Amino acid sequence: MKFRVRHLTEYSYSEPVRLSHHAAHLCPRTVSGQHFDHPKLRISPEPAVLGPQKPDYFGNPTVYFTIQDPHSTLSVEAEFHVETSPTPSLPHLDGTAWDKVSAELKRSTRGQTLAAQDFLYASPLVPILPEATEYALESFTPGRPLTEAVLELTKRINKDFAFDTSATKVGTSVATVFEDRRGVCQDFAHVTVACLRSIGLASRYVSGYIRTLPPPGKEKLIGADASHAWASVFVPGWGWLDIDPTNNAICGEEHITVAWGRDYDDVSPIRGVVLGGGNHRIKVAVDVFEQP
Repeated sequence: MKFRVRHLTEYSYSEPVRLSHHAAHLCPRTVSGQHFDHPKLRISPEPAVLGPQKPDYFGNPTVYFTIQDPHSTLSVEAEFHVETSPTPSLPHLDGTAWDKVSAELKRSTRGQTLAAQDFLYASPLVPILPEATEYALESFTPGRPLTEAVLELTKRINKDFAFDTSATKVGTSVATVFEDRRGVCQDFAHVTVACLRSIGLASRYVSGYIRTLPPPGKEKLIGADASHAWASVFVPGWGWLDIDPTNNAICGEEHITVAWGRDYDDVSPIRGVVLGGGNHRIKVAVDVFEQP
């Protein structure tokens, strides 16, 4: 599938910002089954310093920029075209047991398995919680194949947690989401990651976009889409399996990968430090258009 993606972020400050430094994760990753052209990045006011795109610790394309002139607004717009391919065949549902994988991850010192250990442990937004362990073990019974258990966990989270855009904010804790059973895609991705890590499996948080369709008979509204988030679990000998609990789906050609990390803090679209500014408001507009 072919898409055009546009992501516009606008900041309005109550007082002038004297100096600001920012890092942006707005350009897609180079991954299997995903090809894109050179993204366009438009920033206003024009940065005094705009570094070349370079990978962060997790390999995510990252752009760093500094604005040195006083400003009361900031606009950052990214645009790119991307082509995605269908998901490759799943790892066997009757494959290696999850508890065997968990044991291997703890002791391996080789290749992909060693690299996956970055995603085994608690992170700032995804602590190891007893409620996550208890919830996960309903699906991960002793000896059950890893992939089979992961797909059931994804289905249960989709069923048990209600999608509610007013229930949480960016900083809402995973513990609160478990208690209230409500949230958005970011929350459901964090819940999935928390469950998998709590039983010794490597799981990472993935940010990106997904194709959305307007209601039947309605036109697609400009700027009405949103960024998306899902989770990924490491399957030794196969790779990373991306799962979308918000939609109870295995991620496929409708998912566009931008960045991954331990949790949202590692992959937030724009983050930075400002001098001045007072209070601020943020407006985000995202468009994901399917192309012929």
